[in-house]
Amino acid sequence: MDLESLNREAVEAIFTRHGASSITLTDAGDKPVLEPAPGETPLWPDVRITGLFSGETNFDALAADLKTSLGLDTLPAHEIMTLENRDWEREWLKDFTAMQFGSRLWISPGDTRVDAPDAVVVRLDPGLAFGTGTHPTTALCLEWLDSIDVAGKRILDYGCGSGVLAIAGILLGAGQAVAMDIDDQAVRATTDNAERNAVRDRIQVSNHPRGVAGEFDVVLANILARPLIELAESICTHVKGGCLLALSGILSEQVGDVLAAYQPWIEFAEPEYREQDGQTWARLNGRRTED
Repeated sequence: MDLESLNREAVEAIFTRHGASSITLTDAGDKPVLEPAPGETPLWPDVRITGLFSGETNFDALAADLKTSLGLDTLPAHEIMTLENRDWEREWLKDFTAMQFGSRLWISPGDTRVDAPDAVVVRLDPGLAFGTGTHPTTALCLEWLDSIDVAGKRILDYGCGSGVLAIAGILLGAGQAVAMDIDDQAVRATTDNAERNAVRDRIQVSNHPRGVAGEFDVVLANILARPLIELAESICTHVKGGCLLALSGILSEQVGDVLAAYQPWIEFAEPEYREQDGQTWARLNGRRTED
């Protein structure tokens, strides 16, 4: 249903009262919000609200409640659709096949077979967390990991999502990894994926930056430009002198600001760019200057 001028929280409360198991806000127009400030809920000029209800829901009663509670004679544009009974969290997996990143590294759903010689395979079940390798920001980081020597090194995956970067680093030969994300779902997904790949004993999973201690040989931060800039000094304290840092989640027009934030500590190589769906994303990688 298009919200138009309706109060979002009031509509959400009515949906919840009638048993909505999930409520989603989306852009009803064509004005994406790419990077809201931390703690903000992005709202578009035209917002659509979608509720997921059981098949037993009385939609006539829901419509009547909306009109009565919101003082409406008629409801805004809306549609009721019946969905098949499926495990929708995993429905996308049928289209997710093994993908190669660099020369050795593969991301594979479940037990999908990879026949490539010398393949290093990450078995992934990302659940609801970000980080399958299908997005350019993750792909750029995976390709970079495959291109460097991580043997025996200590890796930090800052904003780990599904844990794919930390797990890939361990399978490529790293000695230890720390995976940190403030999202509880990401922490659960990372823990599950580490167990699936039999590397749980070599990955420390943390739900807060305070859980990250010491310096690392390789640090990856695949988040967004604004938090990358705000956390620049903090992230760099974890990069050992002379060691490597990779940043991603950055749009091409944000590259200059991110480079400037890290300039006191990091000497960067040329940015690596990747375009998808009309947007150009960048990976910045470099080396911490010697102390």
